[in-house]
Amino acid sequence: MIPPISAIGALPVPQVAAPAAATATPGVDFGGLVSNSLQQLQDLQSTSDNLAVKAATGDLTDIHDYMIASNEASVATSLTVAVRNKAVDAFTEIMRMQM
Repeated sequence: MIPPISAIGALPVPQVAAPAAATATPGVDFGGLVSNSLQQLQDLQSTSDNLAVKAATGDLTDIHDYMIASNEASVATSLTVAVRNKAVDAFTEIMRMQM
């Protein structure tokens, strides 16, 4: 049964922690994060390529492994391209600012 509207105000409100202030964590640099992300993308692509070769030669026993690796590589590539496009857009917008 649905509670009456007057009872909705009496429902408990979940407590949400306040977001932490945007502070730089010591020892983590942006260049290192980008480099690690690109290396992970390269690893996903290599895994997908290796499994594709095994599937084509008949050495792969479970085709699901190749399909999963292929989709993971595809999604990671799409994400990387989207982030790159946003970064280029942001840079272009900054360059258009007048001082």
